[in-house]
Amino acid sequence: MGLLSDPNRRRALISLLTRLNSPICVVCYMAGVAWFMGLAFEPFTLRTYMSENAMGSTMVEERFPAGERALTTGREFSAHKKKAGGMPVDWLVKTMQARGLEVFTQRFSRKLPFPDENKERYMVKGTNVYGILRAPRAPRTEALVLSAPCTPGDSNNQAVGLLLGLAQYFRNQIYWAKDIIFLVNEHDLIGMQAWLEGYHHTNTTGMDWSPLQGRGGSIQAALSLELSSDVITSMDLVLEGLNGQLPNLDLANLFYAFCQKIGVLCTIQGKLQRNDWDSVSGYSHSVQTMMLMVMKQASGRPWGDHGLFLRYHIEAASIKGINSFRQYKTDVTTIGRLLEGMYRKLNNLLERLHQSYFFYLMPSLSHFVSIGYYMPAFGLLAVILLLRALDLWVQLATPPPRTEDGITDKEQVSSPGVLSVLTPLVISHLTGVALYTLPIQFQEMAVEQFPVSETEAVVLTAIGVYTAGLALPHNTHRLLSGEGTEQGWRVLKLVAVLYLAVLLGCTALINFSLGFILALTLVPVAAFVTPHVPKVLSAFILVILSPACTLLFSVFFFQELQELPVSFQEGWLLYLSVISQGILDHFLYGSLVYPLIALLVYPCWLLFWNILFWK
Repeated sequence: MGLLSDPNRRRALISLLTRLNSPICVVCYMAGVAWFMGLAFEPFTLRTYMSENAMGSTMVEERFPAGERALTTGREFSAHKKKAGGMPVDWLVKTMQARGLEVFTQRFSRKLPFPDENKERYMVKGTNVYGILRAPRAPRTEALVLSAPCTPGDSNNQAVGLLLGLAQYFRNQIYWAKDIIFLVNEHDLIGMQAWLEGYHHTNTTGMDWSPLQGRGGSIQAALSLELSSDVITSMDLVLEGLNGQLPNLDLANLFYAFCQKIGVLCTIQGKLQRNDWDSVSGYSHSVQTMMLMVMKQASGRPWGDHGLFLRYHIEAASIKGINSFRQYKTDVTTIGRLLEGMYRKLNNLLERLHQSYFFYLMPSLSHFVSIGYYMPAFGLLAVILLLRALDLWVQLATPPPRTEDGITDKEQVSSPGVLSVLTPLVISHLTGVALYTLPIQFQEMAVEQFPVSETEAVVLTAIGVYTAGLALPHNTHRLLSGEGTEQGWRVLKLVAVLYLAVLLGCTALINFSLGFILALTLVPVAAFVTPHVPKVLSAFILVILSPACTLLFSVFFFQELQELPVSFQEGWLLYLSVISQGILDHFLYGSLVYPLIALLVYPCWLLFWNILFWK
């Protein structure tokens, strides 16, 4: 405190920070990247452990015997699905009733804002079927959910068969203290969204659905099951939910503990755990696994049906069966016992899962990185913005030097007008509003004028509005009364740097992965752009580090992480698909990434673009 309270020492500190501002910023950036890359090194991570006492031991005896019967039921489901051309509602209702469940259905419909070309749908109509196993030993105030999506074709039939087999087995047990809801949802996330809105009496997306006739208790946890093969080599755990939300870490720990007990190979991000962490290949494997989680979390989309449960504070995850070329094979009976053990442990919960972490990264299922370990990496990047803001503040507060005649330069003395700073702010955000609203509003007009589909019209309109924003400096200076002053761009940059610091800080608190990726590209732009740098080279660098190009590079990087490299043409098509899916995810499920980029991040980047071309 003495250093800051003493005026002389404070001036000396400020002088040191301003004199060494650029070297300190470079060192902080490199340190932030190095810190983040070091998070995947096993000695720097924490070993997973069970925090919830009620789930601390896996000493339960799993006895599920009906794996072959579940496969037979799955084949019957597949036959009736082909016969009905979709969800076999009547067959499911009769089958669940025969297993002693209270069975209900829910109809729903949704018109998409534009056609989803990936899944070839526009007007979506479907039916959810769910059965409730009432708890025989409790007042039925709490519930657990096991769901399996009804997907087109021959996929996921085994999951529905296993769900029905577990329902029959659970019905004969007397130790359940919570209602168990067995849900088969149609049209994947859309059907799950309709069911969750109906269960909680909310309608946040404008979907039409019929009210639920039966309810269980307050849902404590949920698992979504995906199986598409009679034989499984490994089970993959999917955690990433809507807007980067993650379930409580104890849910992942529970899955890992029972896989270890039963002897099932388990993966995360589709990758097995390695023990050679001290080798280059072992460290590279951990980095690859962690970066896949970062990329998926940053996308803001739900990577499974479980992702929509998280917005209702329900801890949920998806479990996917993988059938690869590994020699190790697991039958459906073993998978049923895995789920039985997990639900028996969840049945013991006396309160919601809350003791473990909600913010974490996982380089493997046995190790995790907590928020206290990865936040310093972001902090080192964010402090660069504060250092640049301090440097700009000192420059604005320092009186300009006098000439030999004792006369001060009028251009340096003149303070910038409010219009010269306010105009770029307003125009940048109006451009962001146009980027958010025009693609949906103008799709019909674009289809009439050009030979493109509705989806292509939406994506191309978004790219067109984004590119038109590059003309911002010319439009801005036409509205200014006279040319901008030297102090004017400094004030504008000070506002833009502080704006970006607050924006990235708030984003990182909600979705660290998204905030960190944006900081990696936007912080260098904010730190070193001025009107006095070479225009052509700086403009090229700004475009390369813009949000749109960051998304393009992320598409190629994600494919490389998945070991599925693509050509530039295939990557470009994936890029256009990612844009359309991002817009759809926002309007269908409430993903915040698209409005964040359009209304806040892109206008902020435009401010730095305006500073580069300041006159």
